[in-house]
Amino acid sequence: MHRQTLAELAFYQIRDEAAAFCASEEGRAAFAEREPLTDDEEIERLKSCAAAWTHILHTAKTTPLPPWQPIHAFLPLAQTDGATLALTQLAALAGFCRSAQNACAVIQTAARTADIPCLTALAESIPLAELTHAEADISRLIDENGQLKDVPALRAIRADIAALRADISAAFKAYTGDVTLAAALESTVPAFRAGRQLLAVRADHKNKVRGIVHEVSQSGQTLYVEPEDVVRKHNALTEAEFRLQAEIRRLLAALTACLRPLIPAFSAALKTMTLLDTTLAAARWGMENRCTFALPCGKLPPLLIQARHPLLREHAVPIDIRFMEGKRVLIITGPNTGGKTVTLKTFALLCLLNQAGLPVPAADGTRLPLFSNVFADIGDEQSIERSLSTFGAHLKHIAAACAHADRHSLVLLDELGSGTDPQEGGAIAMAVLDTLLRTGAFLLVTTHHGILKNYGYTNPHCVNASVEFDADTLAPTYRLHIGIPGESHALDIARRSGLPAEVTEKAASYLASEQADVSALIRGLTEKHAELAEREAAMKAAQDKLEQKTLKLAQRELNLRQREADIRRREQKDESAFLRHARSRLENLVRELREGEITREKTLAVKQHIANLSEATAAREAALAQTDVKLEADAAALDRRLTQNGAHASGKKKGKRRPSNAEALANAAVPARQDDSKTARPPLAEGAEVLITSRNMRGTVIRQEKDDAWLVQVGSLRMSFKEKDIAPAAPAPQQKPSVSVELAAENVLFDPDSAAEKPVFELRLLGLRAEEAIQRLERQLDLCAMHGFRAFSVIHGKGEGILQQAVQDYLSAYPGVEEFHFASPEDGGTGKTYVTLA
Repeated sequence: MHRQTLAELAFYQIRDEAAAFCASEEGRAAFAEREPLTDDEEIERLKSCAAAWTHILHTAKTTPLPPWQPIHAFLPLAQTDGATLALTQLAALAGFCRSAQNACAVIQTAARTADIPCLTALAESIPLAELTHAEADISRLIDENGQLKDVPALRAIRADIAALRADISAAFKAYTGDVTLAAALESTVPAFRAGRQLLAVRADHKNKVRGIVHEVSQSGQTLYVEPEDVVRKHNALTEAEFRLQAEIRRLLAALTACLRPLIPAFSAALKTMTLLDTTLAAARWGMENRCTFALPCGKLPPLLIQARHPLLREHAVPIDIRFMEGKRVLIITGPNTGGKTVTLKTFALLCLLNQAGLPVPAADGTRLPLFSNVFADIGDEQSIERSLSTFGAHLKHIAAACAHADRHSLVLLDELGSGTDPQEGGAIAMAVLDTLLRTGAFLLVTTHHGILKNYGYTNPHCVNASVEFDADTLAPTYRLHIGIPGESHALDIARRSGLPAEVTEKAASYLASEQADVSALIRGLTEKHAELAEREAAMKAAQDKLEQKTLKLAQRELNLRQREADIRRREQKDESAFLRHARSRLENLVRELREGEITREKTLAVKQHIANLSEATAAREAALAQTDVKLEADAAALDRRLTQNGAHASGKKKGKRRPSNAEALANAAVPARQDDSKTARPPLAEGAEVLITSRNMRGTVIRQEKDDAWLVQVGSLRMSFKEKDIAPAAPAPQQKPSVSVELAAENVLFDPDSAAEKPVFELRLLGLRAEEAIQRLERQLDLCAMHGFRAFSVIHGKGEGILQQAVQDYLSAYPGVEEFHFASPEDGGTGKTYVTLA
């Protein structure tokens, strides 16, 4: 399709709006390249995925697709032998793995309750096992904030660096604290030059400090000296830092080599994740603009229901466009500023959005066709430099449509025949329509020519339409009426615009001789159309009233059936006494079985009794359950009908389900008698806790009176029981003692407000050398310890990473730091570190 035509129809503007909803840069880049498609299977695939995401967005409690950093740029580098990925690149790979895992989990959870085969297939195509393995490898070295972990290979080197820095600091404190050198030093604070700490020594006392002079001030009064005993420590520190960087490079190279076989899996997963991201963005844009997914037309004519142009936002007036079977040309007439051009653009733009896999701002039931090309002549492209008139500009686009349009093309012609003599323009317009009709193209035309209105009536492939105009207020309503043409209302608008009355009256006299019959015909058709609409509204109201009466009768019948079911339930409750009697009889039979000799006749009698009761109660419960199911189904169907007709069901609240008699009877089954020969019972002894099984009481054994009798203390009574009625009891649960601890108030050792210098919430180190930055950071940490300040942030920037690494290394070695991490991407990312003190 021609890009200029797509731009004129605002397709690219809407596409960029939808692309902004993508979670990743790679998704936005892919969405920005999307064009209207002509493959109906691919279009339906994109729409199905977006529709499935819409369902998930309505139900999911978490972000379906977390954002990830771009990875496509360095995947080819990772496949090169000997290449080493940077720390940030490896962290980006880990973040991508976590996003893929989260997306698959969300889709799998949603698939349990919804039919989303398109998203399920995409999730299953992601090589999740390889990504999980890669994420585990990266996580062993790099944390979720993208920082190196304190692995053993780095811990020893960092400890050496911290020790050397401590020795250097102690050496400088010895110099600055020496009273004999007070007159020789310009400052008690060491200076940083060329990555080393130096003493600022006055030139006239240079012999008091032996060492290497690194720099001289511009005045020559100050020398920056590195003491001899500190030189060796600085050299050792440089070597240790070099070893640290070399070890880091070695670890990153080893990790890159470990991930190299998995790079094809990353490439495949990235393609799928990008598709998931773009379809999710389409769903989010659709929800933002109250869109629906258009149905394919098939053999049916196009249908737009409550369609809105997305650029008009809340100012858009929904329009309905109902094409008739066999009609390929829609001729729209009416006054200026009535919405004719907006109607053309709305239809074309919604078709383009649908072919790009996007939802359209319209109501459910909208049907849209597929077009292989779109030709548009909209607006005025008059050009003085190119000697192109308004009519010539129109003809240029019309000629292109006549030359290249076919039966799969959409042609939009705005103000056809304008810009020249009305008679000649009308003749050319009809000839153009004849030519385009022979190609089978789908045409939407706007015009003011009355001859084209007659052409729409006489040609069987055309249909007239008009934009509504309020004759009282002389303002358009932006509604479209199919089947009748519209008047331009030029004289009415001219009168309201202030044109002198004699001018408008004279124009009316000229018009009366030429177009009176046509205007009268149009007004008559408009009145008949309004009358027909009133009759249709009255018929619909009568049908709605009849439907309401039918629903009320159905609801009354349902209430009667529910009342009958309630009566049967009450009757069933009355039979509970019978059930209790039956259970009592069962208990007596069980007691006889325990105390007496078990015979086959008794066992068969119990089983037969239970079987009879079970069959009777099960039959009753099955009948009631079947009735309840039928009533619930009828109530649900009635609720749906009432909801569709704007009414509300007056159903009963569902109570908690009562256990059925069959279930209650099942709970009263005869317990199996244990065989004493097979089950060993612990022997009874004096002082043992026992349970009196015949009375369900606990007691303590006093002594044995006979071979089969024991004296038991039950409460304040002593009673004798047979050994068969006594069973050892489990010890009673003991209450755990509750302990409450109250902390004493902390003693205030000093008043922080009394200090002259205080810590800051945000320490800015931008533009400083590493040594100066570490010195300021050390001072900040000391002040935090003095004032009880537990959290602050450090802004060190990204740059080449030298200052960032220095701050991270120093914080890693500082004993008072509990935790530190980079800021979130929107708060500075790796250019800012948050510090928490112990």
